Amino acid sequence: MVKPVKQFSVFLINKPGILSKVCDELADKKVNVSALTLMDSVEHGVFRLVAEDEKQARAVLSRLNIPTTETDVLCVEMPNRPGAMADICSKLNAQHLSIKYAYVTSGAPGGRTIGIFKVDNIKKALKVLSDRKPGRKEKLVVKMNRAGKGR
Repeated sequence: MVKPVKQFSVFLINKPGILSKVCDELADKKVNVSALTLMDSVEHGVFRLVAEDEKQARAVLSRLNIPTTETDVLCVEMPNRPGAMADICSKLNAQHLSIKYAYVTSGAPGGRTIGIFKVDNIKKALKVLSDRKPGRKEKLVVKMNRAGKGR
């Protein structure tokens, strides 16, 4: 699954309780966050999140009166295995698409995970990643038995 989604970037002043207030409000209004990242700088933190219900998340964040921006990003479902992120990056790189930033959720072992990608051309990236051609790690591997014959 590859789809464009809205990401909210919430600019938090660096003082105790601000992140907790935002998270509490989202929880109180039953907004499920599918992916998030938090970065800090000297003056403020940037809390980026993707919510399952964009409209409800937007309403909650606007009521908090905290500086917030919205950005179009790609939500990409990936297998939770080594090389999954490399596969996505390779596909985008092969088409000369620039990744501005990315973050992923932690998936269950053997399960799926979600990657969020901010790219320079979302329409082209959507087409590239929707293509079902196997990635670098998804190519067929033939195992050899002790006699040297393929299984």
